[in-house]
Amino acid sequence: MSESTPLRQAFLDGHLLLGQFLEDRANTDRLEHLAQIIAACYNQGGKVIIFGNGGSACDAAHFAEEMTGRYRKDRRALPAIAVTDAGHITCVANDYGYDSVFSRSVEAFAQSGDVVIGISTSGNSPNVLKGLQAARERQCVTVGLTGKDGGKLHGSCDFEWICPGATADRIQEIHMMLLHILIEGVERILFPENYR
Repeated sequence: MSESTPLRQAFLDGHLLLGQFLEDRANTDRLEHLAQIIAACYNQGGKVIIFGNGGSACDAAHFAEEMTGRYRKDRRALPAIAVTDAGHITCVANDYGYDSVFSRSVEAFAQSGDVVIGISTSGNSPNVLKGLQAARERQCVTVGLTGKDGGKLHGSCDFEWICPGATADRIQEIHMMLLHILIEGVERILFPENYR
């Protein structure tokens, strides 16, 4: 068999990290529990707010559009807000500082019982930490997606996943899979007819 190339090795590394993630059954059990919480939140008229920086901001937008738009099959729109609006971010960054860009959206939109998801591959992004703190103050369900050792985010949320990986890209790949499967879990509860 031929020797692995660097790009093939990148796939193998991703496969290995996903395997490590799945070795801990608590990761998937916790995801099923969160899907139930989000489905109940939607049934009670609540919403999901999600945010992160850079690639994590893109993951947040991806998650929200699949809730408000469509994931696999047609169903009613589900309320999810990704804090990615350039006007909001630049206004708040200019007037209050970049550390406040997510907390100001949480202050504006979050209500008790809503679910707020913060994504930070290092677990140390000040604006993500501040956004989740604002969510806790409003009695929201808080969710943290992070990597490496969890950083300062570790232990601060109701639900938390520390995804294995030494680099942001590998961590983000697991984050996106986790978010996709979370959407599927919510849909399976709210729209079981779509999965028959």
